[in-house]
Amino acid sequence: MTIELIIFDLDGTLVDSCKDITQALNYCFKKRGIEGFSQEEVKKMVGEGVNRLIEKALQLRKLSLPVQDLIECFINYYKKHIADFSRVYPNVRETLEKLQGIKKAVISNKLTELSIKTLKTLGLLEYFDFIAGSDLFAERKPSPVPIIETIKRFNTSPDKTIIVGDSELDIKAGTLAGVKTVAVTYGYREKELLKNADFIIDKFSDLITIARTL
Repeated sequence: MTIELIIFDLDGTLVDSCKDITQALNYCFKKRGIEGFSQEEVKKMVGEGVNRLIEKALQLRKLSLPVQDLIECFINYYKKHIADFSRVYPNVRETLEKLQGIKKAVISNKLTELSIKTLKTLGLLEYFDFIAGSDLFAERKPSPVPIIETIKRFNTSPDKTIIVGDSELDIKAGTLAGVKTVAVTYGYREKELLKNADFIIDKFSDLITIARTL
């Protein structure tokens, strides 16, 4: 079997954007006189898109506020400060270069516009053939729909596709779509939540061996 398509999660997999997300969230909450959050708290809340991030943050503070106002505040601030502190994880660029000949896509629960801007600002956009955020498909991860639709887009099949991510959402979406799943341990989720992945790697560069042996 030859791998023809690799699908990547973005935050916690390709880039560490937690500090910038935390800054944006805290700006909007503190503006309303609400206590902010630590990066460790935010790490546990990210992954399901901005709507769920705001909802979880409000739940953590036991508050009921208009969610849409906070979402708009977050997006507006984050757009302007999308990579003040974000960084590319070690070995990502080098590994992507070595995976030439294989189509590469990013499927994120972050909005498409913000996903593209993150990748562009950090110099990673050129490595990918397709970028999809939570607003591009009818459903988002852990639904398999974004993966299934992306596979169709590249005219390939699930058995020639793998997904790489840092959370149980990526693993579930990949499993439901019938693709091999690779979980990275350096991201935002505890290793225990990654146990159902087909492969678990500590370094992004370990992906090369998996892609070449499948």
